[in-house]
Amino acid sequence: MATIHPVLLCGGSGTRLWPLSRKSYPKQFAALLGEESLFQASAQRLSGSLFAAPTVVTADAFRFIAAEQLSNSGIRPEALLIEPEGRDTGAAILAATLHVAAQDPEALLLVAPSDHVIPEAQRFRDTVAAAIPTALAGQIVTFGIAPDRPETGYGYLELETALDAGTVAEPLPLAAFVEKPNAARAAAMVADGRHLWNGGLFLFRADVMIAAARVHAPSLLAAVEASLAGATRDLGFCRLDPAIWATAPAISIDYAIMEKADNLSVMPYTGRWSDLGDWAAVWRETEEDGTALSGATTAIDCEGVLLRSEAPGQRVVGIGLQDIVAVAMPDAVLVAHRDRAQDVKAVVASLKKDGARQAETFPRDHRPWGWFESLAMGDRFQVKRIVVHPGAALSLQSHHHRSEHWIVVQGTARVTVNEEVKLVTENQSVYIPLGAVHRMENPGKLPMVLIEVQTGAYLGEDDIVRYEDVYARQ
Repeated sequence: MATIHPVLLCGGSGTRLWPLSRKSYPKQFAALLGEESLFQASAQRLSGSLFAAPTVVTADAFRFIAAEQLSNSGIRPEALLIEPEGRDTGAAILAATLHVAAQDPEALLLVAPSDHVIPEAQRFRDTVAAAIPTALAGQIVTFGIAPDRPETGYGYLELETALDAGTVAEPLPLAAFVEKPNAARAAAMVADGRHLWNGGLFLFRADVMIAAARVHAPSLLAAVEASLAGATRDLGFCRLDPAIWATAPAISIDYAIMEKADNLSVMPYTGRWSDLGDWAAVWRETEEDGTALSGATTAIDCEGVLLRSEAPGQRVVGIGLQDIVAVAMPDAVLVAHRDRAQDVKAVVASLKKDGARQAETFPRDHRPWGWFESLAMGDRFQVKRIVVHPGAALSLQSHHHRSEHWIVVQGTARVTVNEEVKLVTENQSVYIPLGAVHRMENPGKLPMVLIEVQTGAYLGEDDIVRYEDVYARQ
């Protein structure tokens, strides 16, 4: 059987799952349904004897998060392509296709969003395998999800005939793409048995997709080809040329190619699936007897609720609630009716307009060396918890406006302050004077945790002068 090259797309922002998902740390990297992130679960689902190593397309801000999560899952990617800016799925998919085609023009690719939930992984893999002969024959196979309810938030794929309730052995002819319908139209389409949800999943030969792009989206293909040709490589990442990439039309693969191509087939998938697009979807995936609880939560006489606490030491309690979503983060709390879950995106836009930091910035700031979060802030001081991965090091740096006190609470830190280098162990501290050139490293095999107390006139993250950085940051 042919080997499939998975392409994982993970550049979205997932604003409808605010406050857990934000621009700086979107939903695909969050552990929404268990210990694994959605991205890790997607990578695991597309691994095994049927698949080659994945090609990942992501944003610059997420490159180290993606690499770390893959490493933690024991998966080594074939490539990590870095988009200089989001240009929708058309450019992203063509970049991955061209990259794989450079090694094998007839390679078989499976494009998948990295934030979908497909609990029956083997059933999905079997469905993909059933579509391989059709894709090898020159068809672009799109996967349609058998709907279990009318849904106005999805586009649909219309089949030429009604779907048989039994197992589908091979892809079927596609009659038309259907835009997101109103409620009445969605109900009618689900009832007629000829409509599937558009899952945004595609299986195709690389040369077939490139040929389709050459006919239907030549300007998009040319820009992506040139950007890939001008790509630079550092630390294992492939950075697409930003100036040329910016000229690529921002368009979805559906509008650019799929809706114009005449060689499309639909492979129905009849198992469980969710794009986890809002909190109502999370509730559907996690509810037990109508109630979905996560973290430190208590529900008393509640019905149809989702209660979630992501704030250490904070308990969310619901009494006599019905169809309510309540999500508590350390810096923001969402309370909404479950029927209004789609409107959370508008809330984010309103917060952004008001200049609220919580609109886009996650309370835990992930960096290539680990992460930090603010524990307390006041006039001329800030207290942070900092976690440094084993073997990782922060940049050699200095600050113009603040001094720092570091207290190690777990592990051992190797600390540089000007010309002095020393080890600082648990319950020991070190002072970093204003203007001192300094660095923090974790020489151990376990995460190192410290508390940092900053004092000074200005405490912003942009008050950093970097002299050396192993992660090639400016």
